[in-house]
Amino acid sequence: MKITKTLPFLLALTLLALPAVNASPKKDYNTITEGEVFYSAGHYLAGQPIPTGFDLFGYNYQGHLFKGSYVYSGGAGFPPYEGDDEAYLAENPSAASHDAWPYRDTQLLMKWNDAWLSNMDRDGDALLDRHYGYTSYIGSGAWETNHMWGDNPDGTQWNYYCKVVAVPADATKSSGVWYTYDGTEIGPDIWGEFATTFEVSNDPSIGDHGAIYNAPAPTGFGYYKP
Repeated sequence: MKITKTLPFLLALTLLALPAVNASPKKDYNTITEGEVFYSAGHYLAGQPIPTGFDLFGYNYQGHLFKGSYVYSGGAGFPPYEGDDEAYLAENPSAASHDAWPYRDTQLLMKWNDAWLSNMDRDGDALLDRHYGYTSYIGSGAWETNHMWGDNPDGTQWNYYCKVVAVPADATKSSGVWYTYDGTEIGPDIWGEFATTFEVSNDPSIGDHGAIYNAPAPTGFGYYKP
């Protein structure tokens, strides 16, 4: 009788000591979906968790997408621009000196990959990662697209689209243009670590129709993967 009563107790202890089956490994990164990544200091929404969908400014960080006014000035501490110049400047007079203010009526669609701006925090600072695993964007494989459009004074509409890529680690720059290791032109320098590889402009007011730049080097986004 003694043994019979002890067996269930011993079996329970044995089961407790066994490793859990199908246990999930401990997560070593923070995500937007779990409310663990926040807007940075100085941002209009500083300290708030980044939402999974579109925010007030038109950013969908989870989806690597932005759509809204070119005055996406949240990072400078300003609220979203909603089209009323007088009311906006009455509350935010210093916005008039923001670089993007002259383009407030321009609409912008941006897309990017994880190397450009991740939707995770893997280095533990609770902010979205940029060029994670690399000391700079160079060699990271980052890319971004810009599609802008607006109305001309004559009532016609203009459109502009470009591709921007982080240059590879073995690229060289000469006279403001990036080149591959074998001297093939990647594109004009932008922001010191990137090249514009492709541009299309359609603007009836100035006679632009179609591609205005197409780099001799391949312009596909996957070409400069690390």
